[in-house]
Amino acid sequence: MANILEMRNITKEFPGVKALDNVNFQVKKGEIHCLVGENGAGKSTLMKVLSGVYPIGDYSGDIVFEDEIQKFSNISDSERKGIAIIYQELALIPDLSVYENIFMGHEIHKKGLISWNATRAEASKMLAKVKVKNVHPATKIIDLGVGVQQLVEIAKALSKDVKLLILDEPTAALNEDDSENLLELLKDLKEQGITSIMISHKLKEVIAVADTVTVLRDGKTICSLSADKGEVNERDIIKYMVGREINDIFPKRLEKNIGDVQLEVRDWSAFDRKLGRHVVKQADFKVRKGEIVGLAGLMGAGRTEFAHSIFGNSRNYMITGEMFIKGKQVKFTQPKQAINHGLAYVSEDRKGNGLILMQDIKQNITVANLKAISNGIVVNKGKEIQIAEKYRESMNIKTPSIEQKVNNLSGGNQQKVALAKWLFVEPNILILDEPTRGIDVGAKYEIYTIMNELVAQGLSVIMISSELPEVLGMSDRVYVMAEGRLTGELDITEASQEKIMEMATV
Repeated sequence: MANILEMRNITKEFPGVKALDNVNFQVKKGEIHCLVGENGAGKSTLMKVLSGVYPIGDYSGDIVFEDEIQKFSNISDSERKGIAIIYQELALIPDLSVYENIFMGHEIHKKGLISWNATRAEASKMLAKVKVKNVHPATKIIDLGVGVQQLVEIAKALSKDVKLLILDEPTAALNEDDSENLLELLKDLKEQGITSIMISHKLKEVIAVADTVTVLRDGKTICSLSADKGEVNERDIIKYMVGREINDIFPKRLEKNIGDVQLEVRDWSAFDRKLGRHVVKQADFKVRKGEIVGLAGLMGAGRTEFAHSIFGNSRNYMITGEMFIKGKQVKFTQPKQAINHGLAYVSEDRKGNGLILMQDIKQNITVANLKAISNGIVVNKGKEIQIAEKYRESMNIKTPSIEQKVNNLSGGNQQKVALAKWLFVEPNILILDEPTRGIDVGAKYEIYTIMNELVAQGLSVIMISSELPEVLGMSDRVYVMAEGRLTGELDITEASQEKIMEMATV
């Protein structure tokens, strides 16, 4: 099968960092080609070069698409050639309709005027092509779930006669069913002759759909693996990604020293005033010193709402029930009160709620505990640098400088900064909401190692996770949530994926 794309000796540098170092990348026409590697390996940068986000002159090397050397100055140039890229953060306009989003900038004209009827009709055909059912083209994007929005993005790409579709972490924010639907769609598009490049950290999904897998590491091409030759397997992909074999994805704790109950809630309910319903119902929950408690459940089960409600981030909630920290009854109406009582919460949305992306690493690490580095008015810059350097070293944050903006870090390093920020407030109880979402297997291992070190020091950790292997691999006990209720509690010795799923679907 002939190549539709060749990228030859692509080199791209940022200040102090060589993001791509003579990368060579070939994609066959009509295949699903997965691009994998640790955060910071250069995957997204390579795709931004291909799509014209980084224009000709910003990099060295050649892009050959359909046997012609291309010189893209912007995304429009690559789109005109039939290349479309869909990012993890969708580029749809929430308050516009589905058909307006699909055909924005290339609406259907008749007699020199936009024909909205024809545009709507064509949008219906595009929705059918991506297997979206029971959604009217006039529906606003804001009224759709994330899974359907992702499919609308693909429909938008298909409306431009796409030949090569690039998807950057397309299933990161999707539940299991929506993820499966998307992967099946990629297979259908392959049957229609459309070539796909998919960046993903979810290796099971990679193995399920990839014809070829290319591994990048530290900005270099390491290898390409063929499914036809039986080369695409999780063990080898991980080995090439991290440069070593990881025999145990979840680091073992040598000894467990689980102590007294640190946090307990009894008959805990949260009524969401906006939604007009309970998001948490009569929950009984506790976590002990030195213990990792997993909180599992399907998307929409109420896990994050539960975390918000006990952390005092509950302006929209009416709370009933009792909460105790170290046996003493407490009541929080704002996060500051929770923090003062030794409770910290690392948000699942590190970019939206966890970090200030345009500020540097040291400012992000110290922002939640400024009183520790100031006299109440002026920040002690020397102390701020000292603290930031301490966490940079202890958490292995990969960066040329603590002055680097967080926006320029890889996902795994951003997550370490978010974790460092809350560790600096010296909590006793730490809530981690989807702590490894969107980060690679090597960075996951480092986060897991940090979690084990924290509980060894006596912290209590509540881990919310949608990945059942992670829940089973890291927890001492597991609570399962469904429709706002805690439907089960399992010691890790009796827990299994089957038991958790049974409790999550009652």
